[in-house]
Amino acid sequence: MLWMSSLPTASLFLLLLPCFPAQDGTVNRTVISVWEGDSISITCSMNGSENQVGMYLTDIRRTRHVIYVPYQKPPSILPALANRTQCSKEGQDLRITLHSAEASDSNIYLCSEIVKINTHHKKLNGKTTIVVVKAKTGGALKQSPLYASPERGQSISITCELKSSPEDEGIYLLRTHVQPAEVLYVSDLNVSRVPPAFANRLEYSKEGKSIVITLHNLQQNDSDNYVCVEKVKDSALHSASGTMVLVKGEQEYSQACNKSSWDVYALIVVVALLFCALVCCTLYRVDVKKYFQKQKPNIVYEDMSYNSRRNTLVRTNTYSKAS
Repeated sequence: MLWMSSLPTASLFLLLLPCFPAQDGTVNRTVISVWEGDSISITCSMNGSENQVGMYLTDIRRTRHVIYVPYQKPPSILPALANRTQCSKEGQDLRITLHSAEASDSNIYLCSEIVKINTHHKKLNGKTTIVVVKAKTGGALKQSPLYASPERGQSISITCELKSSPEDEGIYLLRTHVQPAEVLYVSDLNVSRVPPAFANRLEYSKEGKSIVITLHNLQQNDSDNYVCVEKVKDSALHSASGTMVLVKGEQEYSQACNKSSWDVYALIVVVALLFCALVCCTLYRVDVKKYFQKQKPNIVYEDMSYNSRRNTLVRTNTYSKAS
């Protein structure tokens, strides 16, 4: 696992994400990206009618059938892949699994159904799957940068150094983890194909054996692993390790934080008002005056005037006795 130690933490997060069908509006085209030694699973849909004769999975670049599954009969598998290929029926679907993936398994595969119409057999082409098998010690192509973390709305440029001339057969730029899909395909006739998700946001230029692809106005849902893949005649697809792109959305994060702060402040104000209302209501129900009025001291007064008069009345008049 030494090859993973040089990747940024955010890149490792993308590597751990599973692959999902392409979400670019191309219903019959899927991208699968695996590392050497992993397993590849391709699902072919069948109509399940009584007219069905069988199902093919074909390597369309080398024009060979990987597997043929006749209706209600044992499958026929390419001898070179027989010891690591399995197939199973899941409802109306046929699931084909290729174990211990090798670099030579990188190719474009086509699901084809054979049906019988009257007395004739007809081939119905189904889903196309682009399979990219990447080497753990480095890809066959060189690609830079290995990692990019632009802000939302910014642009990045990905440079792919090809093994052959760009006019040999064709070049892909693929998303391979979060939303596996085809981002760009340039044929040997310099005819390009760009999905709606990147329409008016992508441009490219060729310089010798290199191609520079620029993605503009990046959004957070553009975060993914972008891999350059080269189509070379009579050979498996050549791929690079890829460019991990993690688009930062600081503006949205700041807005969310500000909104959260204002919510906290509002909650504090409401709680304070409720507390004040509770205190006022309590005080209203209590006789506040008896707690706040100044109480008179408890003083006992003694009327001394009576004693004074009494002493005067009982006093003996000594002068009258003398007479």
